[in-house]
Amino acid sequence: MAGSRLPQQLFLQGVAAVFMFAFASLYMQIPGLYGSEGILPARRTLRPQGKGRWQQLWETPTLLWEAPRLGLDTAQGLELLSLLGTVLALGALLLRPLRHPLTYLLLWASYLSACQVGQVFLYFQWDSLLLETGFLAVLVAPLRQPPSCKQAPQGRLAGALADGGLPFWLVRWLLFRLMFASGVVKLTSRCPTWWGLTALTYHYETQCLPTPAAWLAHHLPVWIHKLSVVATFLIEIAMPPLFFAPIRRLRLAAFYAQVLLQVLIIITGNYNFFNLLTLVLTTALLDDQHLATGSGPGRHRKIPTSWPKALLTTLSLLLELTIYGLLAYGTVHYFGLEFDWRQHSIHSRTTFTFHQFSQWLKTVTMPTMWLGVASLAWELLTALWRWTQVQGWLPKVCAGIRLSIMGTATVALFLISLVPYSYVEPGTHGRLWTGTHRLFGAVEHLQLANSYGLFRRMTGLGGRPEVVLEGSYDGHLWTIEFMYKPGNVSRSPPLVVPHQPRLDWQMWFAALGPHTQSPWFTGLVLRLLQGKEPVIRLIQSDVARYPFYKQPPTYVRAQRYKYWFSQPGEQGRWWRRQWVEEFFPPVSLGDPTLESMLRQFGLQDKNPPRARSSHHPLAQALHWVRTQLSPVEPPTLLWGLLGAVAAVRVTQALLAPWLLRSFTPSREEKHKPAPKKESGATSTQASPASNNSSSGSRTTRRKK
Repeated sequence: MAGSRLPQQLFLQGVAAVFMFAFASLYMQIPGLYGSEGILPARRTLRPQGKGRWQQLWETPTLLWEAPRLGLDTAQGLELLSLLGTVLALGALLLRPLRHPLTYLLLWASYLSACQVGQVFLYFQWDSLLLETGFLAVLVAPLRQPPSCKQAPQGRLAGALADGGLPFWLVRWLLFRLMFASGVVKLTSRCPTWWGLTALTYHYETQCLPTPAAWLAHHLPVWIHKLSVVATFLIEIAMPPLFFAPIRRLRLAAFYAQVLLQVLIIITGNYNFFNLLTLVLTTALLDDQHLATGSGPGRHRKIPTSWPKALLTTLSLLLELTIYGLLAYGTVHYFGLEFDWRQHSIHSRTTFTFHQFSQWLKTVTMPTMWLGVASLAWELLTALWRWTQVQGWLPKVCAGIRLSIMGTATVALFLISLVPYSYVEPGTHGRLWTGTHRLFGAVEHLQLANSYGLFRRMTGLGGRPEVVLEGSYDGHLWTIEFMYKPGNVSRSPPLVVPHQPRLDWQMWFAALGPHTQSPWFTGLVLRLLQGKEPVIRLIQSDVARYPFYKQPPTYVRAQRYKYWFSQPGEQGRWWRRQWVEEFFPPVSLGDPTLESMLRQFGLQDKNPPRARSSHHPLAQALHWVRTQLSPVEPPTLLWGLLGAVAAVRVTQALLAPWLLRSFTPSREEKHKPAPKKESGATSTQASPASNNSSSGSRTTRRKK
């Protein structure tokens, strides 16, 4: 089986890149979301309860408990963590020595610390996914960079690789849980659009932040939308078991199917770093042979000469073709695919019932767990066999210790993950070993394993609900326009990935119900009436574009509209909208209605923020950095970081051949034999021959 050293390095770089985007995106929004003048001040979430320091840290695992010791409040501590996380992730992305377990442990701990005080704005599935992936990166990252195959003896190389694939297998298992659960919940939710295969006729229009390409996709023929839903079910439900296939071509086919799905989602929707992180997880389906660069005689597939190998290759090919045939037959049969030659289209419909699917799910959920057990057992046996190849008693003991630790950690994390995975089928959840439930309960607050299920139900079937904020001085209303979410019908959808404007996302959720289901919305109205600049910058990074930047509005209210994409041919318009109802009543500062809601939701500042010295050097440094970055729009900052990484990588690639040429002669000079004094014609003529002979023998031994 081909190794996984290159995919592991690719995975570690990808995790570092996603952490960089996540921390930088969050940093730009901290003052407006969590500052003392923000919507939900973070200081309210950390209240000492008189418990011991370590008990307090275990129950609420966040490094922000230590912020006061640095002379910072909670929001400033969060800014410091975000800045350090961005810089550390950038370093790990560019410098291989920084791809160390300690680096990823710091990144994971910093993001976990942010999530503990992030409240509703950090309660997204991709935040949990990043935490789980980040912890796996701690295990995947090598304690020391392994030697290359050319530089290390075979025994030492075997020791370095003995336990290398075990934690990386957990990445594949995580990808399986994510994709399989995301496909299953679409059908277990009984959403009529998923069962009717019409979900994508609404999705592009009603998703949180569509892209311009979503407008084009929305106007594709209905039969293409329905066929796309069929393909989604195929990729998310039928293909994930192939992640564990013993035939690498099946794994590669599953890899490219997942990549295709994620790329299409990125093109049509602004889902921040989520799809990028999913693409990072797909590296677990690759191997060194597939990623190795260059093509030469050694790269071509060798034709087996012995009849057992030829028979095995033939059986493998037949099994592969059989699986492809079963997938094709199942797709045609269960979704009733029929070609319509007259209309040049493909008709599709679900031919199974909810009861039949539920019975199937009960049948396959436990076997998928046993599939994971079998695959993990194979990885453990492979690692044990590699350990037996280690030469020397000391390297063997060290490799055995590492293998024991990594094997135990891998098995423990696998058992923990079975609990949230079993949520897809309640009957299976109750049949799990009780020890697994206890183990999961002990570490649940660390978010080492989570349940997933994206796009469970399709919203906005009668039109996309959207909340529009309005302010006024004297009753003449002015619309408060957001940078990213739909508002002005003439403004095109933005492209902001990998940034996540967390206020815009929560505005989308708020529009799905009454404002009382989103208590934070009252806090937003209060800050707008007070004219707090940090909150205004969440709405418009350029405050001059905010209609009330000179003086706060006297009144603020919110209306609920329904939005639809414009039809082709409507010049200068991307959206159509229709007023539905009042979402939030008109209020002003001191209004009894507003004061009552603030008390009801616990948003009143009973205790004013404790004054801290602004002369502390660390606080001054944070303030200076904030002053420099505030005018920059968050997507521009993230794209700038990405451009800087690309520039450094291109420079490294251009300088690598020059550095190699300048380094090679110096090495040859070190091995050049010293000149000998003339001692006669015979010795002069004989010495070159002997030197050449000895040099050739040394070279031969070195290659071996």
